[in-house]
Amino acid sequence: MNEVTQSSSNVYEVFALRYATHDTRRSGENYLGDDPHDDIAMPLDFYVWVIRGNGRIVLVDTGFDATTAVRRGRRYLHSPIALLGELGIAASEVDTVVISHMHYDHAGNLSEFPNATLRVQEAEMTYCTGRCMCHEAVRRPFEARDVCAAIERLHSGFVVFTNGNEPIASGIDVHLIGGHTAGLQAVRVRTARGNIVLASDAAHYWDHVRTGRLFPIVHHVPAMLDGHRTLMDLADGPDHVIPGHDPLVRTRFSHWNGHPDIVMLHEKPVEHTGIDRDKGGPETKEAR
Repeated sequence: MNEVTQSSSNVYEVFALRYATHDTRRSGENYLGDDPHDDIAMPLDFYVWVIRGNGRIVLVDTGFDATTAVRRGRRYLHSPIALLGELGIAASEVDTVVISHMHYDHAGNLSEFPNATLRVQEAEMTYCTGRCMCHEAVRRPFEARDVCAAIERLHSGFVVFTNGNEPIASGIDVHLIGGHTAGLQAVRVRTARGNIVLASDAAHYWDHVRTGRLFPIVHHVPAMLDGHRTLMDLADGPDHVIPGHDPLVRTRFSHWNGHPDIVMLHEKPVEHTGIDRDKGGPETKEAR
């Protein structure tokens, strides 16, 4: 695919906002079926993503709050709403919230966005309110209050369901991936450097896509593996796939106004395509 030029219409700025982090281990926590002796530190960062341009402010995922961070043992760095403020965006200005999936770290804080239409896959809402939630192991990554908040927005007329692959606006579309949950969706955005794909938990780390390995929380194994290929097919290159929790995102791209936790994804990476393989970063399409 060709890169989109700066003069093209309907291109957007895209920012990754890191609001929390967690000191996980490689074995068991981040890879399904790893050798339990492979106990290497592998931090997990938590992001929300902002798409701005053409008169639109779209937020992809809404994070969790400080109370949830304490209860789940996560290190809370900023409120996502405060990070939006750093970009000069008030929560009331967000017109659309795309929820990639309904896990606690992606679907909290919904009440903070009173004017936003919520876009969620119908399969995801069916999943998080259906019989699968009878199993404690399956419902553990969900917060009941977040699911209830989404249902309240539905009954207030502020939810639009997506089914499969659909446009959100000119230059922004969602794609049903599944795998991690029944209705996980990724978001493709047209930027000045080409089409980037906000993978969310379709790929927690670049290394999941590169090696074809699985994150341990998985609803459907083949769908998760197929999803890695779909992400690459949708994006204009390996650096255009943005994983959902990889700390390398903050070293791969420039920071907005030097802010340590706000990264500009619409600008070219700070290095030539490809992070060293032993660091788990992306490689070129030709190397796949």
